[in-house]
Order: sequence, then structure tokens, then C-alpha cells
Amino acid sequence: MTIRAVVFDVGECLVDETREYGTWADWLGVPRHTFAAMFGAVIAQGRDYREVFEPFKPGFDLTAEREARAAAGKPEHFDESDLYADVRPALTQLRADGLWLGIAGNQTVRAGGILRDLFTKDVDLIGTSDDWGASKPDPEFFERVAAVVPAAPGEILYVGDRVDNDLRPGAAAGMHTALVRRGPWATIQWDTAEARELPTFRVESLAELSPLIAEFNRQAR
Repeated sequence: MTIRAVVFDVGECLVDETREYGTWADWLGVPRHTFAAMFGAVIAQGRDYREVFEPFKPGFDLTAEREARAAAGKPEHFDESDLYADVRPALTQLRADGLWLGIAGNQTVRAGGILRDLFTKDVDLIGTSDDWGASKPDPEFFERVAAVVPAAPGEILYVGDRVDNDLRPGAAAGMHTALVRRGPWATIQWDTAEARELPTFRVESLAELSPLIAEFNRQAR
């Protein structure tokens, strides 16, 4: 089967979250480098990233803290300046290639609104975990993706930066996957067995996707 649709994760795939995690360190009142070091340690140990906050604020509730930040006029935020440089050119090329494009990730309702402001003209669908009531790596999230994409699971390429949240459940859902090497997860997981064996493609930039998909489809026909 050829690849007919490409669906992108958000954080550290399309959006560089450096600024956002820095603002969380500021909100908690800890040095950014200390927060970053703890973040890396949690990821390297295969733990949920939300455990990063607990040592700095025991009993930390992410939802409540997001609401507190918003009430204080310091909500989570990203904009055009936080997009990786290859995002716009890659979307333009993939659309020109005739591929159906989507964005689907673990994001809040607020983040979903920002994504729609940024990408509505560039992709065919934008979905978030809050929209669907299912979060990666729950298989239901990828069932939702498969339900809204006008292609069979085996014709969908899911692009992300994490083995645990993107590649493993995406492959289990019957989709092709691509691992992009950037951000803390991909950097730490890049040389693991799963990161080498699971993805259909391993890329350093989203710009590599168009020729790789074209060659894959040529061979599949």
C-alpha cells in the first residue's frame, strides 16, 4: 500500500518547546538549567514527563497549574516563532505532492485553538487529545486518527519525536511511522533498538519526508 496521508505530532515535531518548558521553570521558581536536567533524567528513565514537576512542587496537578497560569495572565503559549524552520516548507511540499495532511497530538483545548490559527490553511485536519478524550499512547487516540483520515491505517504515516508515544502505538495501529531527531525524547531515544527498527523512516528534518515518501510509493506500486 502506498502512503496517502501524513499526520504530524505537535510538540518537538512541529513546535520547539524550549520556550514553553522554560516558562514552566519560571512558574515553579527554579533555575531553567535545573528543570532541564530533571526533565532529561525523567525521560532517560522512561518515566512520564509530568513526573518532572513533582520534585519541585509535591502534589503538582498539571491541569490545575495550567488554570492558575492562565488566571495569572501567564498561560501556556506558542506561536509562529516557536515552529521549527522546516515546518512550513515541508507542509507546502507534501501538499504539492498530493498528500492528505493532518496534525494530531496530546494538546489542550487552548493549544488546539493556537494550532488552528497557525495551520488551518496548511492541513486538512487538526485534532487534539482534549478534542477526542483520548491521549497518546492510548490505542484509542490512534483509532481516532484512523477514523478521521480518509485512508486505510496502512496508508497513513504518523510523524513524531517519541518512540513510546508515537512510534510504538502508531505501528501497533497498523500505520507507518517516521521519527524526527530533535527535542529531548528523540535525542535520548535515537540509538535504542526500537528507534532503529520501528519507524518506516528516520529523519533529521521534515524536509526529508517528501523524497522518502515518493520513493516508498514508487516501490510499492
